Amino acid sequence: MLLWYLLFWSSALWIAYTFLFYPLLLLQVYLVVQIRRDVAYLIGRRERRTATLDSAELPGVSLVIPVHNEAARLPAKLANLRALTYPREKLEIIFIADGCTDGSDEYLAAHAPECRLLRLPQQAGKALAVNQGVAAARQPIVVLCDAATLLAPDAVAKLARHFRDPRVGAVCGALAFDANEESAATEGVYWRYECLLRLMEARLGATLTASGALYALRRECFRQLPSGALLDDFLTPMAIRAQRYRIVFDPEARARDFAEATIEGEFRRRVRLAVGSFQALGQLLRAPADARTRWAFISHKVMRWFLPIPLLVLLASSIVLAAQPLFFAVLALQGIFYGLAAWGWWRGVSSRPARRAERAARGPRLAYYLLAMNAAFAIGFWRAVSQRDGVSWR
Repeated sequence: MLLWYLLFWSSALWIAYTFLFYPLLLLQVYLVVQIRRDVAYLIGRRERRTATLDSAELPGVSLVIPVHNEAARLPAKLANLRALTYPREKLEIIFIADGCTDGSDEYLAAHAPECRLLRLPQQAGKALAVNQGVAAARQPIVVLCDAATLLAPDAVAKLARHFRDPRVGAVCGALAFDANEESAATEGVYWRYECLLRLMEARLGATLTASGALYALRRECFRQLPSGALLDDFLTPMAIRAQRYRIVFDPEARARDFAEATIEGEFRRRVRLAVGSFQALGQLLRAPADARTRWAFISHKVMRWFLPIPLLVLLASSIVLAAQPLFFAVLALQGIFYGLAAWGWWRGVSSRPARRAERAARGPRLAYYLLAMNAAFAIGFWRAVSQRDGVSWR
């Protein structure tokens, strides 16, 4: 029985640390750092915010946008790019059409003559598309952006201003999602929690990852992504950090993207992200990092990626030890959670898609979402170790 006690408490502590203790510890450290910065400001009266640069001071920027079958999104994307306030003489826009079969490359050739278009005859994957785009860039700063992402007019300028500091190697923008009622109650809740963690980590100088929808880097710092890499927005910042550059998060460099309409759609996306996470895990663990960044990476990423294991162990050990009141209570709480998740799933699949969000209660759908995302990482782990996933992307 001793083994079951050990399994129960180790799995319970793992889960509690991931979702409760780490955020609380991070908040405490964040408050200490913020207070020190406030005191230093009051004493020295030095401006803490990165200054906005005028047109003459802004660096040249190459905006690199990989595209795979995005014809429906391109009209809005081109209109968004034309609304950017960045000086036109300093902005180069490069589209990489990655084996498009829906006419995306023809549309760009006809409607965006001011942009450069690179055509890849066959789909090679986002990593190779990014490699091609950065290699073709002529400006010292590269901004990577998705075709579906709509940038705030000043987003590129907000990112570019940080490179006045020679210690900065990459800058991560802030992403918000346009969501329907269902995704706002599930992915939206999770994303707000994730953004709070990222903001606090950024204050500690421990920014881990960018959003692939919007981030900037020094072209000289970019390292070619390996073929089949699925997490360019994780591998690239970590490679830049290994070169002893700073990674900055700017919440004022804003962009909008579109959330998956259903949990099922988000589940498929998470499986792909999980595959990329586990494929890159060894490389990420070997990458040089200071103690704060290493702590944040293990706590925020690695422990969450492997969370399906302690969840299963906690359930099994609770069943074995259920004769004792404490363990029975924990088992009952798990039963309530899994019951809510099952209810959220059933109400979703048993109603018409347009009515899902109205008919399914917020609590059950959120429980279903959390369970589905952990299941996605379990499947992603299996696919990564069995090498059963390709490089296709959408």
